[in-house]
Amino acid sequence: MARKPKDPTVLHGHHVVTGSELRAAFAEDDELENPARMRRRILHGVVLVLLVALVTAAVVVALQIRDGQIKLPTAERSQAAATVCPQATYDYTPHAKIKVNVYNSTSRPGLARTVAGELRARKFTVGAVGNTSSGFRGVALVVSGAAGQSGAFSVQRNLPGSDYVQDARNDASVDVILTGDFKALAKPALVDQTPGKLSCPRETRRVVEDPAAPVVPTVVPASPNP
Repeated sequence: MARKPKDPTVLHGHHVVTGSELRAAFAEDDELENPARMRRRILHGVVLVLLVALVTAAVVVALQIRDGQIKLPTAERSQAAATVCPQATYDYTPHAKIKVNVYNSTSRPGLARTVAGELRARKFTVGAVGNTSSGFRGVALVVSGAAGQSGAFSVQRNLPGSDYVQDARNDASVDVILTGDFKALAKPALVDQTPGKLSCPRETRRVVEDPAAPVVPTVVPASPNP
């Protein structure tokens, strides 16, 4: 009968330690006896965990910005804070005390003359009537100097949707520049005569539109058909 081969790892009933086992044992002892190496391994693990956390947080924030859950400050908000629209509250001024100049910047012939007649029927004092050009897109521009702001407020109440602009004039006159979206004056019975503020809707469009302020004509040419 063939003999069973001897186990080379057993000698006289005792386990024989191999070279690989010795190297493993010494490596473990070396790690236990080398705290600096252990600290480096721990530090590397901590750094890796922090990097993973930062990347995850960046991805989450980017997704929230994309979905609108986080809103970043925009140029429009910053610029809107520096308003040039007068903030005072004005009483409604009687029409007879307000001098209004009416200008047509649309392609509709006779518009300035028609609106001037309607304002005159409301007891406004109508001055110049003519045509002009303006790059403003909207219902109308109501323009005055600082002295005419109260009168401009009353004019705006008759021109719903109009946009107020202040210029450097010294008198209290008010210019009305009719632009492309103008349809009609407010009906006399519906004009709000309670105190209020001037309206500057263009302020909210300043970042979108250039130039930053409405185009106000400096010279109004004579017109045979205002």
